[in-house]
Amino acid sequence: MIKLVPVAALLLFPAMVASAAPAATPSPPGYTMPSTHMWDMKADTGEIYRIFVSFPIEGEPPADGYPVLYVLDGNASFASFAEARRLQEFYPVGKSIVVGVGYPTEKTYDVRRLSDLTPPLLDPPPTQWRWLAKYKSGGRKEFLDFLTGKLRTEIGKRYKIDPERQSLFGHSLGGLFGLYSLYSRPDAFHSIIAASPSIEWNDQGVLAEEREFTARLTNGKIGKTSRLMIVVGDRDVDDDPEPARALADRLDRLSGHGLRVRFTRYEKEGHMSVPARSVTDVLRFAFEIR
Repeated sequence: MIKLVPVAALLLFPAMVASAAPAATPSPPGYTMPSTHMWDMKADTGEIYRIFVSFPIEGEPPADGYPVLYVLDGNASFASFAEARRLQEFYPVGKSIVVGVGYPTEKTYDVRRLSDLTPPLLDPPPTQWRWLAKYKSGGRKEFLDFLTGKLRTEIGKRYKIDPERQSLFGHSLGGLFGLYSLYSRPDAFHSIIAASPSIEWNDQGVLAEEREFTARLTNGKIGKTSRLMIVVGDRDVDDDPEPARALADRLDRLSGHGLRVRFTRYEKEGHMSVPARSVTDVLRFAFEIR
């Protein structure tokens, strides 16, 4: 005899099967970097930045405080610099602080960097930059104010730092921003590292800023100035390494006026591999007293 299954039972059957299925395995926790802090911070402009800090946990701070390296595009580059610093903590180069300046996102790069790192896009924009006209640009002065003002003050409150040894690393548009920092506020940083700087931005508009800086320096209108390191990759197809080499040659001629310049060219490295390749050289340039 065939037994009829109640309709209610048929309706409940999928739920019964589902309840019998094993519970989903929870995802394991993500990796947290040792010797680091992270917080979000609002600039005077209202923009929110994510701040990453790598700091020594062994021993006492130097009498003058720790030297500091500010790393732009912190979401992308902070981890490389932080781990390299931590591995060398028992050497002088590791007795330092690395500050990544990024954005509240899980992505490696944020479109806001276009505004923070550049002068205003020309109007009309050069053909190769036309597609960027829909994004905001030209906020570099306000961003530099944040780096050298509110952020630096906050880092000084949280850690014992050496105010005379504050350095800056920027890659691509960040490298262009590093040159702007040198030209506009020559004494704001002890050392500046410009990696694969986007010199071609705005039809090489940065060249006019370089000429003005050179005139001020040679005329004795600039006293103390940052040390500059320029790094490039031989296989960079995004930012031609040759203009950067020529820039280093021109600026090196200003050594008699107090400017110190170093140029490093990495074989077999492209635009996106230069930051990771340069980490140890950058830390030594920023933190070793010469």
